[in-house]
Amino acid sequence: METSRSAELFAEAQHHIPGGVNSPVRAFRGVGGTPRFIEHGAGAYLYDADGNKYIDYVLSWGPLILGHAHPEIVWVVSNQAARGTSFGAPTASETELAQLITAAMPAVELVRFVSSGTEATMSAIRLARAYTKRAKVIKFAGCYHGHADEFLVQAGSGVATLGLPDSPGVPPAATADTLSVPYNDLDAVEAVLKQHHDQVAAIIVEPVAGNMGLVPPLPGYLTGLRALADAHDALLVFDEVMTGFRVAPGGAQELYGVTPDLTCLGKVIGGGLPAAAYGGRREIMQQIAPAGPVYQAGTLSGNPLAMVAGAATLRAISAPGVFERLSQVAAQLRDGFAAAAEAANVPLQAASVGSMWGFFFAAAPIRDYASAKQHADTARYARFFHAMLERGVYLAPSQFEAAFVSLAHDDAEVEYTLEAARAAFRA
Repeated sequence: METSRSAELFAEAQHHIPGGVNSPVRAFRGVGGTPRFIEHGAGAYLYDADGNKYIDYVLSWGPLILGHAHPEIVWVVSNQAARGTSFGAPTASETELAQLITAAMPAVELVRFVSSGTEATMSAIRLARAYTKRAKVIKFAGCYHGHADEFLVQAGSGVATLGLPDSPGVPPAATADTLSVPYNDLDAVEAVLKQHHDQVAAIIVEPVAGNMGLVPPLPGYLTGLRALADAHDALLVFDEVMTGFRVAPGGAQELYGVTPDLTCLGKVIGGGLPAAAYGGRREIMQQIAPAGPVYQAGTLSGNPLAMVAGAATLRAISAPGVFERLSQVAAQLRDGFAAAAEAANVPLQAASVGSMWGFFFAAAPIRDYASAKQHADTARYARFFHAMLERGVYLAPSQFEAAFVSLAHDDAEVEYTLEAARAAFRA
């Protein structure tokens, strides 16, 4: 496969951009080799600067649930751009998207738009602390809630890929009130809540972990978190930046029947443009300025391009049968990878939840960050990643990231991917 142009572009980028990329995992440090510089996407496919074509299962790390350059998204964004790209003033499109979100998620009675998932989670935690008048927050090792200082404690995503326990530049005081416990371990949560009695403002969790690889919650885990939060007068915050409108029409909270106090959203709600949000019970959200005293602002929050793209996306995925189809495709890939690995005598743990899927090269089940780090064979993943890339399948360049499908992924793409996987497992 020709990669010379991507190599030239990467070399040039490193003269002007730290590491040559604007988000760490893009640099291929977790798998080695040359990152592909993308020129355009269409449907389920990416096309790089060397003219190579790939079936894409990264999908901009989740937002593109309709696929690349969906005609409706292109039309609404082009139409809005011709009318103006940003105003710094209210628009009706903000209210339209807010109505679509609150209709799909009854726990979100009011919603505030921001521009990134990091903004959403850090704002939600500020709000939780103000509402409860407490300082401490429980998070889970391997769950990634953005790059705000307080969350860079045993974080997943790029932090896990690069093997960093925390991050330089974060002073101890910034994380002093962040309490990290293992994912899928209710006893650990209860112990921390008892140890810090009446001090914990919130428990924040990825209801389906997607930033240590795909790790679903164990049965009863999310229900247990809800009960523990209630018992200790703490707020339960679902970080559904990844799972929102991905695992079910109403997110993981609908899929698992657990109601959080606050919800963080992103990715899909921007339809491929930068947008995120946090929302929750009216009495809590009314604390945000200008309705209340908790300050949060953003010049590009509610950007009209992102709002119309997000609204068009949510309308498209509200059609009957959409999530059944997405779940079916992800399950086909999960089962197909598991069967291909078994036939090649390769240890593999595969899973899917809604339109999210993933796999670990591991013989033992993966339940949390510790087991992912202990059992996942990252070197084998790197070899498999490049074998698939050579065959025209673009997976996440890290063992510790989830994969996604879109409505553009059809039977032909699935069959080709599984055939490529069968060959790659045997290689």
